[in-house]
Amino acid sequence: MHNPSSFAPVTTPLFSRPAWVGIVVCVVIAALLPILNLSFPDGHALHISSYTILLVGKFMCYALAALALDLVWGYTGILSLGHGVFFALGAYAHGMYLMRAIGRDGGYQSNLPDFMVFLDWKTYPWYWSMTDNFWYCMALVVLVPGLLAFVFGFFAFRSRIKGVYFSIITQAMTFAFMLLFFRNDTGFGGNNGFTDFKRILGYSVTAPSTKAVLYLITLTALVGALVLCRAIVKSKLGRVLQAVRDSESRLMFIGYNPLWFKLFVWTLSAVLCGIAGALYVPQVGIINPSEMSTGNSIEMVIWAAVGGRGTLIGPIIGAFTVNGLKSWFTAAFPDLWLFALGFLFILVTLFMQKGILGLVQELHVKRFFVRMGNTRKDAS
Repeated sequence: MHNPSSFAPVTTPLFSRPAWVGIVVCVVIAALLPILNLSFPDGHALHISSYTILLVGKFMCYALAALALDLVWGYTGILSLGHGVFFALGAYAHGMYLMRAIGRDGGYQSNLPDFMVFLDWKTYPWYWSMTDNFWYCMALVVLVPGLLAFVFGFFAFRSRIKGVYFSIITQAMTFAFMLLFFRNDTGFGGNNGFTDFKRILGYSVTAPSTKAVLYLITLTALVGALVLCRAIVKSKLGRVLQAVRDSESRLMFIGYNPLWFKLFVWTLSAVLCGIAGALYVPQVGIINPSEMSTGNSIEMVIWAAVGGRGTLIGPIIGAFTVNGLKSWFTAAFPDLWLFALGFLFILVTLFMQKGILGLVQELHVKRFFVRMGNTRKDAS
């Protein structure tokens, strides 16, 4: 398995003025997309299709998950191959409310979900209690991934498990949860998971206006998470986290206990991933155990690596880039996507260890020195 330290973090200011201008422009453009979708009819030059809104909304959920991973990998040096489970748990927590909101619209006399009717269940299991309350499920979105991360991280970090060994046990955790959720008797829909959602807070999930609101909430969550993560990494806490990444033994030598710092950032990262999953479900319309596959967690790592880990904005770029390529490849060459993804990861590992953002920075620096050299020649 690859050494987490072989991907060098990009040392860029958080953020330079041009970067802030670019971020603001991208946010404004993204916010205009659902307005153009609702304001102009099909065929109009300014109309944005509903498919585009869905696709960008999904990519923003992935970008939020990649940002959460960058907080623990890029700034703390903790390579997780299990963030897919936090994403999926947040999605399932929201999905439970969406399934309860279907009511009798499924065509059955009972208000139980279809898969429970097929299994001849008469009542909801105890852990489905109160899931018809939206805010209770929103609390679960935060608490379930956060609690799992806290307990798992406490025992792992207290035992000083790190490096490749930590990556392996996070992968094992994800695989165990995937197998659990594939079982029909767990009450989470088995292989099919949750789907066929009808309403959210009384509004139709499929209505264009509802999709626009969900899209804008996702955009707000992504921007808010970016600001929060920037505040953390720029603070004294952020400097301690980077010290954990660069030399944990030296940090301990000067009197710091890395346990609680690592546990905090690990739990926060899991919560952000859970929120990303909760926003993903109503927009895509389905959640099943395949979201917990180890391959999905590894893809998150690829997003961060391609964009440039240790930058916050890089993983967001990586998530949009990789998933944009995936959408195109799976439509044009459906059998070649996994090969293309593997080639992309090898390319980044060998030639672009600082990712897209690092490459842009290096080109910018080279142009700066070329200009400085030309200026000196002209002066002489």
